[in-house]
Amino acid sequence: MLPLLDALRDEKLIDDRRYLENFVAYHAARGQGPLRIRLDLRRHGLQGPEVQEYLDSYSDWIVQLQKARVKKFGATPAKNYADRQLQARFLGYRGFTSAQIRMALGFDVELDSDEET
Repeated sequence: MLPLLDALRDEKLIDDRRYLENFVAYHAARGQGPLRIRLDLRRHGLQGPEVQEYLDSYSDWIVQLQKARVKKFGATPAKNYADRQLQARFLGYRGFTSAQIRMALGFDVELDSDEET
């Protein structure tokens, strides 16, 4: 079976990079974040630095996060802390990172600030 796979790769009929790009684009468009997509890719046998590099270079995570939030909760931003927490949990389940969620929902991104007033 291995010689067959090698022959298909040589003919460019099987390409892990192309599969990775299509997989990420498809699942990101469905509202899934990089953490969940990485886990799904691992289940399909793709992992390592190439996967991490591509996920890091994908530029539309915040756009996809906003689309998923609007689809689930509507266009009106969260009015209070409890609503933002609810949305943050949903987006975390969808596989977005905590930094992406904090940035998109307006949480304080400078949590480790040492400023004293």
